[in-house]
Amino acid sequence: MPTVREKKQLMSASEIDRTLVRLAHEVLEKTQDLNQLAFVGVKRRGVPLAQRLAAKIEALETIRIPVGILDISLYRDDLSTIGERPVLNAKQIDFSVVGKDIVLMDDVLYTGRTVRSALDALFDHGRPARVQLLVLIDRGHRELPIEARYVGRMVQTGKREIIEVKFQEIDNQEKVLLVERIDETEAATQ
Repeated sequence: MPTVREKKQLMSASEIDRTLVRLAHEVLEKTQDLNQLAFVGVKRRGVPLAQRLAAKIEALETIRIPVGILDISLYRDDLSTIGERPVLNAKQIDFSVVGKDIVLMDDVLYTGRTVRSALDALFDHGRPARVQLLVLIDRGHRELPIEARYVGRMVQTGKREIIEVKFQEIDNQEKVLLVERIDETEAATQ
């Protein structure tokens, strides 16, 4: 794993929450039929994002939005670099995606390859009426023609920079950081 150093905090817990409130309102404004709406979070940090947004919409509209969890481990195009035998984790989508208006969620949009893999995995469940992408951070540098309909924040990054999203449910902290990869010689001098 590369050595990294924190450059700056991009979002605090309260900024994340305010952004999610805004995103919930945007989803509501652009959804024709709330009864057909469903959220699918890409495992790991897309899951709390989907769960939180569903809770915010339920508080606003008193309608429960189904939330599914999608593990894309076997759909990645870099399987040879992430381990010899990835373990298939059950997809936890307890509703039919057929004909649904799906909002696919992830924490950071970068090259687009994770989203491509998630779409492959999602379509194995059936054919939704529509799939839209929601991300907390869009950092650019796309390798595939994929864009998010809903974006919490655009952050221009350099190739050595990484966005780290920390959610309470997974990391026991709540913030978004910009960190930078540093080489071993640079790390040794610090």
